[in-house]
Amino acid sequence: MPTTDTHDTHDTHDTPHPGSSAQLHMSLAETATAHNYQPLPVVLASGQGAWVTDVDGNRYLDCLAGYSALNFGHGHPRLTAAAQEQLARLTLTSRAFHNDRLGPFCRDLAELAGMDLVLPMNTGAEAVETAIKVARKWGYERKGVAPDRATVIVADGNFHGRTTTIVSFSSDPVARDGFGPFTPGFRTVPYGDGAALEAAVDENTVAVLLEPIQGEAGVRIPPPGYLQAVRDVCTRENVLFIADEIQSGLGRTGTTFACDAEGVTPDIYVLGKALGGGIVPVSAVVSRHDVLDVIRPGSHGSTFGGNPLAAAVGHAVVELLRSGEYQARAAEFGARLRTRLEDLVGHGAVAVRSRGLWAGIDLDPTLMTGRQACMRLLDRGILAKDTHGSTIRLAPPLVIEPSQLDWLCDQLGEALTRPAD
Repeated sequence: MPTTDTHDTHDTHDTPHPGSSAQLHMSLAETATAHNYQPLPVVLASGQGAWVTDVDGNRYLDCLAGYSALNFGHGHPRLTAAAQEQLARLTLTSRAFHNDRLGPFCRDLAELAGMDLVLPMNTGAEAVETAIKVARKWGYERKGVAPDRATVIVADGNFHGRTTTIVSFSSDPVARDGFGPFTPGFRTVPYGDGAALEAAVDENTVAVLLEPIQGEAGVRIPPPGYLQAVRDVCTRENVLFIADEIQSGLGRTGTTFACDAEGVTPDIYVLGKALGGGIVPVSAVVSRHDVLDVIRPGSHGSTFGGNPLAAAVGHAVVELLRSGEYQARAAEFGARLRTRLEDLVGHGAVAVRSRGLWAGIDLDPTLMTGRQACMRLLDRGILAKDTHGSTIRLAPPLVIEPSQLDWLCDQLGEALTRPAD
């Protein structure tokens, strides 16, 4: 296992044994927690930077980073300082009153996105639900869609959350089955197909909701020009382009937003995860006056949305992104990661997709599943996540060092090619 922040030749972690601290924690979670996750058999207790330590003292390179919620790593000093300072002052007022942290946060986040207004919420799913509500209200008030006829176009393979409305347009049977009846008003088209999207637009279409890169689908990157085609169709047909940048935004892909890679600006950004610095849940819908002005007092809200603690941490995140340092790290180190991962094609991997420090690796399904690969990586001191059977995702914190990326790729290569123990 890795014992320093660089390399280690020892490549196995001990499996938790009965009576160990880890096993006791896992047993307690198994008996007292609903089984909506199937975590790897590791119990984490602390973290710093790109590294985490389990209850038995084993250290791991975190290559999931909380699905991009930890873009700036564990315990970033500027983010924890902002949280600690605010914890001692004021944590919650509700939006029934003003607080001194919300205005500066929203002003600077809007400026970062090149927009006018921010509607703060808590979780990513809440932000997506909020964007859908905004789009419908805008459609009725500004576009003139007949009452209760508004439709939103979404893409096959999407993942926007797990609320009832969102799973209504999911194509993942595990997320969807057993949760009907489903919310109407959504039309699904193939991801990456601009012509199909254009053909689906009609007089009742109020928005197109897309991930610029589909994360849960395995870091699925659309063909060049697709986002521009979406922007052109939406502009021409008077339809809102909603970009779900909850995972892809805030530096992950080498630019502030994934849409920046094509020079495209949506009408609405949906943000979350990294916006809370891995400390508190913070999400936001960011847009122009002509869009967000349809929300008026009483039409939408959240007890914790825009609370002082969340706003203080979110503001610190925005400050970290102002210099472009983290975006540059993701771009530079992401190129290094992509080169190393492409060397694995034909050696356990069949395809690699990456943008910045975000990668999806399709494995040869005759060799192992994604879960089995993640278990092998766990034994080697690396935390990663599988998806869709034979794909694994890598999303290390943007604070990772080049030597650590090289070590990650070395370990992945051995995990894919060495016989199982």
